[in-house]
Amino acid sequence: MVAALGFEPSLVVDAAAVEVRERLIGFVDGIVSGLPLARQRDNAGLYVRGLIEQGDRKSLQPTLFRLEETAARYESMQQFLADSPWDPALVVRRCVERVVPELGVEAWVLDDTGFPKQGKRSPGVKRQYSGTLGKIGNCQIGVSVHAVGKRGTAPLGWALYLPEDWCGDAERRTKAKIPEQIEFKTKPELGVELVERAAGWGLEPVPVLGDEAYGDNTPLRERLHDAGREYVLAVNAATKVFGAETMFAVPEPAAAMGRPKSRPRPDREPEAISDLIARVADTQSRTVSFRDGPDGEPITSWFVFARVTAAHGWQHGQAPRREEWLIAEWPLGKPEPADYWISNLPADTEPERLARLARMRWKIELDYKQLKGELGLDHYEGRSWAGWHHHTALVTVAHGFLTLERLCPKAPRLT
Repeated sequence: MVAALGFEPSLVVDAAAVEVRERLIGFVDGIVSGLPLARQRDNAGLYVRGLIEQGDRKSLQPTLFRLEETAARYESMQQFLADSPWDPALVVRRCVERVVPELGVEAWVLDDTGFPKQGKRSPGVKRQYSGTLGKIGNCQIGVSVHAVGKRGTAPLGWALYLPEDWCGDAERRTKAKIPEQIEFKTKPELGVELVERAAGWGLEPVPVLGDEAYGDNTPLRERLHDAGREYVLAVNAATKVFGAETMFAVPEPAAAMGRPKSRPRPDREPEAISDLIARVADTQSRTVSFRDGPDGEPITSWFVFARVTAAHGWQHGQAPRREEWLIAEWPLGKPEPADYWISNLPADTEPERLARLARMRWKIELDYKQLKGELGLDHYEGRSWAGWHHHTALVTVAHGFLTLERLCPKAPRLT
């Protein structure tokens, strides 16, 4: 366990290791106290301990072998993960309520990650594109939302993406123990539901960030905005918008007997955001400096800021949407911008804040690096729907404990 905290076990005195373990027990007990059965709480504590302690593979069998547990305990743990009807969202919420207030949270990040798999029986597995793999491969896709703060990061929730061909396959659903009420939902739909669930936990509202898969999804942006959530979301260069100079007016009927129009229409065609940014760059750009690197080092880059109105649905007579920020980072010497974002933050938002939020999404990699590299997020080998969600919830608990340990001035140090 102390190795996962960044210490070399041979260099840490036994008393310090015992102290860490006692803090782990106390932390997990507080998080899982809402589970109804003593055996569930015991299994949760043992599983989190196994995730944190040393070992390259964090799947169930090698973990319990390292912990010198019995075959009976293995059977109990299998049932606890795959079939026991405890609510993983309850465990995640208790962990979030304990950890997130310590982080100085500045944003939430929507993302998804791949879980490479062999075979066809794990729920949701198929050949599909994974950013983790950087290609199409046999994998599951998990959608997640994470709090990103000045002092660390924390997962706020997990959802397993279930492809459409899985949803209609009754035999595969039964074998993977997928509940009847689970229907097909896109990754953005899963993501916004995770945001809405976490928002109901009384956490301080902060902007939501995400890559193009989420930013290019107009229903997601509308759902966040209607719920009062601010966002800074990456968008594709080909996405079309109306510039700030666009005038919207209700057109006069073409004839005296014509049906009067009721919705404003633009006085020009929309344009791709790449074209708009190139057109206004000379007058609406500035150099922005802020602290954003892995160690808080200052970042200086050239950004273009423009006010725009999203063009989705205008040809079908939909009313114009609100005016928003269009942000582009255009590194000096490059022929075109590197990234584009759209944001519903107020019109008087400082450019430095817009740029910093736009660039902040990279911090999600800190979560995935530890969740997968140290805590076995992608090591679960079970084949049940509940098992995947139970595993990710307990990995979240392990991650939360390690986060607090790094922030604790009384944590053991090298001797």
